[in-house]
Amino acid sequence: MVPEARLEEIEARFQFVEARLNAGAEAGDIARLSREYADLKWITGTISAWRDLRDGIAEAEAMLKDPEMRDLAEEELETLRAALPEAEQALRVALLPRDAADARPAMMEIRPGTGGEEAALFAGTLLRMYRLHAERHGWTFEMIEHAETELGGVKEAIVRVAGEGVFARLKFESGVHRVQRVPETESGGRIHTSAATVAVLPEAEEVEIDIPVGDIRIDTMRASGAGGQHVNTTDSAVRITHLPTGLVVTSSEKSQHQNRAVAMAVLRARLLDRQRSESEGARAADRKAQVGSGDRSERIRTYNFPQGRMTDHRINLTLYRLESVLNGDLDEVTDALVADDQARKLAELDT
Repeated sequence: MVPEARLEEIEARFQFVEARLNAGAEAGDIARLSREYADLKWITGTISAWRDLRDGIAEAEAMLKDPEMRDLAEEELETLRAALPEAEQALRVALLPRDAADARPAMMEIRPGTGGEEAALFAGTLLRMYRLHAERHGWTFEMIEHAETELGGVKEAIVRVAGEGVFARLKFESGVHRVQRVPETESGGRIHTSAATVAVLPEAEEVEIDIPVGDIRIDTMRASGAGGQHVNTTDSAVRITHLPTGLVVTSSEKSQHQNRAVAMAVLRARLLDRQRSESEGARAADRKAQVGSGDRSERIRTYNFPQGRMTDHRINLTLYRLESVLNGDLDEVTDALVADDQARKLAELDT
């Protein structure tokens, strides 16, 4: 089990962070300390629950010496001892190294893959699924960039999702999503297979990703859209090129000022994701197959319409309720992915 000194260190840190917040931390530290406080509060609560169980067992064992209390103590011991393994497992999970980005908002990018117009229509299906999923959790779902095909499919969609635990849960959606269905564009009734890609990036703060002015080129251009005098005559769209990496980000809403801010936010998220990927690769080059590795070239899920089936290939989970999944009910899938990720990390600690 975890050494008592480690638990006391965590509790002391929680008390320190709590005192800093109560005393009025500096503006630049409030967000960071608040995130750490939320994490530590959950961990210290888990520690307290485990300690309470162990104290209860010790008290019940002491009661065994009293003949009048023996029967009650034995009954109490049976209940407490049965609950202890679950509390110990919860404590082990709580003490796992945490992804520092888990509490952040997420930038989600959805694009069609192989399959032409049907892939673009499926990308639109995924966009709707994530919007409904966000509504279920009370998360905000802010459209940053949205380009449609003539048939209403999605050429590209970039969304900012904010709320409690957003990146911690949505990060498992990164990868290739495959669909098997009869396309709306198919007159012969044949089942087609197409795909869309999803990338989920943690939002980066300006202080984390410093982008020197000399490292970017900003171009303005006319926004493309479904007609309208404003769209046709105003150079409001913004394209930012990050010269050192060649990354290109565009934003084409009506406000040029807003477009610059949005494009810079997306660029920072992509640069942070690049740093995280490089760091992860340096730590363990053989972890590509691990859930949550962020390898967006990997096929992670299949949505089979004729059979009403969704299969997540990373954990071999199959659900025969495709309609509810596409209506945003993803929690069973995400919970299973989180549990698998935790099991892998615990196994690594035990080796």
